[in-house]
Amino acid sequence: MFAAERRQLILEMVRANGAVSLRELARVVQTSEVTVRRDVRALEAEGLLDRRHGGAVLPGGLARESGLPQKSHLASAEKTAIADLAATLVGEGEAVVVGAGTTTQELARRLARVPGLTVVTNSLLVAQALAHANRVEVVMTGGTLRGSNYALVGSGAEQSLQGLRVSRAFLSGTGLTAERGLSTSNMLSASVDRALVRAAGEVVVLADHTKLATDTMFQTVPTELISRLVTDEPPAHDERAARELQALADQGVQVSVAGAEGAAGGGGTGEQAAERGGQAPLPGQRRTPGAPGHLRSASMPPSPSAALQEPERERERARVADLRRR
Repeated sequence: MFAAERRQLILEMVRANGAVSLRELARVVQTSEVTVRRDVRALEAEGLLDRRHGGAVLPGGLARESGLPQKSHLASAEKTAIADLAATLVGEGEAVVVGAGTTTQELARRLARVPGLTVVTNSLLVAQALAHANRVEVVMTGGTLRGSNYALVGSGAEQSLQGLRVSRAFLSGTGLTAERGLSTSNMLSASVDRALVRAAGEVVVLADHTKLATDTMFQTVPTELISRLVTDEPPAHDERAARELQALADQGVQVSVAGAEGAAGGGGTGEQAAERGGQAPLPGQRRTPGAPGHLRSASMPPSPSAALQEPERERERARVADLRRR
């Protein structure tokens, strides 16, 4: 790797994480700490970052990226509905992986009621949500704490997942497209998420409509490895998100859509939330009756070559409204 490419990668890592140790930088760019220290010194001379105690930080010492409080309030009703629906996929006595994120934190709160469950996670927020669940065993990864989202990342987290096997992984991210799958803006988080995926028999992505058709820097789960997407219904005016849902279904992803009003109504199990709410907003979806943990959603039909005409749109809206009233 040329010096210019190496320094650009170092700069991207520091911008994404706020602060990165020289050891971690050397591991990612696959060179010695001596070389990395020289690169960091050159980038500091250009005013692009600062050196701090064996590592590099953003100029001005901004060691942590902000945003968790804002993320917690973004699409909160939708995240609640998604968590209600996703919880029905987990049965008694299972072992699952739950990644970091505000939506997965909501899921963890619901999993506290599942007896005999084992949850492996790199998220302090997920672990906190399950801390007082007497019948749930929580297994934390190792790693370095990333303060901006309270997640454990780095080689320690990845190594602790080696040899692990669970039934499914529940992951979130920053963006989701049919072309690249799930992605995030942070390199270290992406690397740990990929290790979580390798430990699971199937991958369930939890993503509200604001993440659909958004592509960010680091891919975590390619589309072909996503078994199921649990999301909410995009607003009527958001045709871009609706098209992305269609494209994901066309590629074989099982799409389950949670209705925010139905699933977030308070009380009831996750299965009841699915019955109330919103497993039917999109054409071609159905819910196969069965016990909790066996929620299924058919892939949507292939996209038409041209947009639906207005009368057809009206008939489809009427059908959706009728399904919701049942």
